[in-house]
Amino acid sequence: MKFWVKVILCVVVVNLLGGAGALITSSKIPTWYAFLEKPPGVPPNWIFGPVWTALYTMIGISIARYWHLVQSGAEKNQGWIWMVTQMVLNLAWTPIFFGANWLGVALIVIVGMIVTIAGTIRKFRPQEKIAAFLLVPYFTWVCYATYLNAGYWWLNR
Repeated sequence: MKFWVKVILCVVVVNLLGGAGALITSSKIPTWYAFLEKPPGVPPNWIFGPVWTALYTMIGISIARYWHLVQSGAEKNQGWIWMVTQMVLNLAWTPIFFGANWLGVALIVIVGMIVTIAGTIRKFRPQEKIAAFLLVPYFTWVCYATYLNAGYWWLNR
């Protein structure tokens, strides 16, 4: 498969999977979420859509690069395990936070995301530096989101 096809496929799939959480989030923003006590530094709601779209696009490109440019083998497989694990946690966070309103459980999940995103970057870097670098903004945003999640949990327990 050509590289550009892998890029389009990965970007579309990651954005569709990531965007699926908006189905849960959109109904909770004007109701449950609007009445939570907010920690300092919460951005306006409209910022999350564009930020996550950009991050999911970079994740998709990272995946495509890793898939296309790294030779098969045990090291590549370990990188995939880290990537899949962090994506599963990413996809689980929205239903836990917004769907079930379990702020403490969501905090545990998002801390797990930080660990697994860092692990993914660590595994990708020796094999495909650009794929690893593309995940750094995602890691940074999830660190910030962890602060927000912790603040919501602390202020609304």
